[in-house]
Amino acid sequence: MAKIGRKIYYDKQTGNILVDTGEMAGFVTETTIDQDFEMYAALKERARDTVGVIQLEFGQYAQDFAECSGYRVNPQTLELEFSYPDPNETEPQEPVYRKPLSEELEETKQAIAELTLLLAQMQMGGM
Repeated sequence: MAKIGRKIYYDKQTGNILVDTGEMAGFVTETTIDQDFEMYAALKERARDTVGVIQLEFGQYAQDFAECSGYRVNPQTLELEFSYPDPNETEPQEPVYRKPLSEELEETKQAIAELTLLLAQMQMGGM
């Protein structure tokens, strides 16, 4: 059974998402970029050099996509950024885009592990 990650096509100038192909699993065949430009109206009407694409692995950022209120590609870094709903806000707010929370969580875990090791070394008189 094949598992195909999503392809995200975006406007290179703004980072706005044009097409998200979604993830697919089962008896599916991965399409090429050329095939996608033929298949999706939002791509067909665009000049190819104005469109960027990010290919994700199957399941990559699954939690972020499930919990976000929007996403885009940062035109400077060419990386995905997500906005997340604020449970304390009652009025709709302008989205604030940031790196995926799943990446921030992993970075925080790594920092905690490094600090824990450093503290252990200090307690043992290693520093």
